[in-house]
Amino acid sequence: MPIKTIDCRIDIHASPEQVWQVLTDWPSYPYWNPFIVGLHGKLQRGARLCVTLHPPQTRRMTFRPTLIELEPGQKLVWRGILLAQRLFCGEHAFELETLDSGVTRLHQRETFRGLLTPLFSETLLNHTRDGFSGMNEAVKKRAETLASAGTA
Repeated sequence: MPIKTIDCRIDIHASPEQVWQVLTDWPSYPYWNPFIVGLHGKLQRGARLCVTLHPPQTRRMTFRPTLIELEPGQKLVWRGILLAQRLFCGEHAFELETLDSGVTRLHQRETFRGLLTPLFSETLLNHTRDGFSGMNEAVKKRAETLASAGTA
């Protein structure tokens, strides 16, 4: 089955708790997040979410994935399926890695699988990668602001 992956990471001078706080404050996304401009649903495994993306140079798109993994302070993964999992499935993951000296590495990854995956153009994948980078920079700025204010 064809697979394509986008992986983007950034080091943030803030605790994993502070980064997690930013990632899970979904109501605030429209105010600071240039990529995921809307995220609604319950922060619990099995919940159906409503996610609105705005990748650079493309139109907004809304889809309804399911939250499939949740490890508070460490990992959040949702899966979206188009028609059937064998045709097209995307898994979006946020993972936090604790580094030395109070630094947290944020990994943001999307893995596309299915028979329709080869139809995704490199241009669309590059726009999505640019969206990840923009969001990661925004998370970094927001979490480091929290850290400098001394809040968790």
